[in-house]
Amino acid sequence: MNKVLVYSVLLVAGLVGSQIVPPVLGDGWSTASLVIRLATMVALAFIMIHVGYEFEIDRSRPRALAYDYGVAATAAAFPWIFVSLYFVLVLASDGSWRAVEGWQPALLAGRFAAPTSAGVLFSMLAAAGLSATWVFRKARVLAIFDDLDTVLLMIPLKMLIVGLRWQMAVIVVIMGGQLWLAWKLFRRLRWSVRWPGVMTYSVVIVAVSEAIYRASKLVDDVVPIHIEVLLPAFVLGCILARPHGADPHRDDVRVGHQEGPEDPIEQRVSGIVSGVFMVLVGLSMPALASIMSQDAPGWGSIALHVVVVTLLANLGKMFPTFVYREEASWRERLAISIGMWPRGEVGAGVLILSLGYGIGGPMIVVAALSLALNLVLTGVFIAMVRRLLRASTVPSGAAMEASP
Repeated sequence: MNKVLVYSVLLVAGLVGSQIVPPVLGDGWSTASLVIRLATMVALAFIMIHVGYEFEIDRSRPRALAYDYGVAATAAAFPWIFVSLYFVLVLASDGSWRAVEGWQPALLAGRFAAPTSAGVLFSMLAAAGLSATWVFRKARVLAIFDDLDTVLLMIPLKMLIVGLRWQMAVIVVIMGGQLWLAWKLFRRLRWSVRWPGVMTYSVVIVAVSEAIYRASKLVDDVVPIHIEVLLPAFVLGCILARPHGADPHRDDVRVGHQEGPEDPIEQRVSGIVSGVFMVLVGLSMPALASIMSQDAPGWGSIALHVVVVTLLANLGKMFPTFVYREEASWRERLAISIGMWPRGEVGAGVLILSLGYGIGGPMIVVAALSLALNLVLTGVFIAMVRRLLRASTVPSGAAMEASP
């Protein structure tokens, strides 16, 4: 668990930096924040290419994948529903729940609670030596579908605020095309899977995503086309062919094993990238000074709201505990639910988008602090997962994508 502790310290260091650095840099923070955002995307793309590289698709069982997507959709929807209701009924002004205008900001801001941070989750579980477990293999599926569902649902939420725009349809088409490529070209692309090549692919993916975003912003500054790097990076990893005789799962049981080729140099670089990613995720959190408002309640009241929202958000992730009964013991199912608790860069992106649409007030402050609290507790969550799996006396399910 030493590596989990190191990653946890790096996350906290990044969070502290996100509150200290902006005031120190002053006007230079806008440039620094852009660099941090791009570096975070490159590190995430690197991690997700490796996740796709080790991913297994059983194309003979599409219904099992559809079932997993349904479970992941609930794990994204329930936290969002619980937190949004809390924002409207508790934090919003009296009577605002009766008007559409009162629901719009809550529904968008509350979406921060939906996505599991795939990069943080995979890095932490691997660092804890859980790569060979059913929990890790299932988490690989659910967390990716969870984030995919979050991106898809952001489209109608944006429509509530800015109206029907053609950019939304473009995003859906692009996402559908990427999933089709992963399905049709699985393990057919014979490009290098060594870390210099993977880093190059990551930079290119981020550059293309950013270029599309910038170009679309010139057309419509209100609703630009933003392609999240998580999906294209994962798809590329899926279609990369493995070297002949390579077994990416050979050393999964080794503590600290990271996603990607098993070569020691590759593993060392993957570990470094994951560590840097932890710092960058922390630095990506919004600075409280920039979102605090005059009408914000006292710190004691805010702290209570933060605890309640965090509990609601994590309670919403518990649905996987009640399914997969034929695959795993109840301890493993509980472990997969707790494993889905970590939030990170995607949730922070939702909050930044909310601020861009002029949403503010107590709900954004509480959401940002809840996200920060959840990040700080990530190491605790992974320790809980590890403890549950150690106590489990039932063998892990054999089939990763099998569903009841």
